Amino acid sequence: MSEVRSMIAAALAEDIGAGDVTSRCLFRQPQVLSGRIVAKADFVLAGIDVARDVFLEVNDCIIFRSMRRDGDPVKDGDVLAELTGDVADLLRAERVALNYLQHLSGIATLTGAFVDKIRGSRAKIVDTRKTIPGMRTLEKYAVRAGGGYNHRTGLYDGILIKDNHIAACGGVRNAVSQAKAEAPHTLKVEVEVVNLDQLREAIDAGADIIMLDNMSLEQMREAVQLVAGRAIVEASGNMSLDRVSDVAFSGVDIISVGAITQSAPAVDISMRLGSK
Repeated sequence: MSEVRSMIAAALAEDIGAGDVTSRCLFRQPQVLSGRIVAKADFVLAGIDVARDVFLEVNDCIIFRSMRRDGDPVKDGDVLAELTGDVADLLRAERVALNYLQHLSGIATLTGAFVDKIRGSRAKIVDTRKTIPGMRTLEKYAVRAGGGYNHRTGLYDGILIKDNHIAACGGVRNAVSQAKAEAPHTLKVEVEVVNLDQLREAIDAGADIIMLDNMSLEQMREAVQLVAGRAIVEASGNMSLDRVSDVAFSGVDIISVGAITQSAPAVDISMRLGSK
């Protein structure tokens, strides 16, 4: 994908700049080495193909063999990939490749933890637009690798009426009615509501998806009963691993979790080199 290649090229340019001065000092002649990328914790893998593409961007003669696939659960000590190439090239690619791999695997791992918590319910875990600028495509991919689903990609591919839209339009009913009148027939209209009065307005106006923002479990259960299948019900706001199971079994269809992209900790992965 050209977008990802451009991201990789920019990341390498940021790191290498005019050249790797350490390798320039240490390696006057080409030296072929083999190495391994190794997990140093238990996690869900995401980004192995991105890591490969980083090495090949540095030198397409590098041999990179993946030992695991994205979405695989891995254990501390597992070999994720084997690689062979000139030592200077491997070291130029190392940090950028590991940065992608650690970050994306962290997202997949946290997403997987949320998915595990809601097993047996009808709900799905979805992401949000709370992503690092420029990284959304890869971060949303990592969510899928972890077993989650994607919400809208950006402002251009989904209608989501939020609190500021509602304030500017004079209420939920006005905002939903106008969006329904103007929207292309291929797009559903979603609206965020913060109480049951707004929920009733959203139902009456024909909203396709209704987001329950920061509601209590009791309010969510009542909201699901009021909607009665006339719209998709999404729960959002203050979602944690401790709370998400109760939210899922309130009867909602979707649970959006900003934390899976915004706050996922990177996992621990290293590259180890040795003589060929």
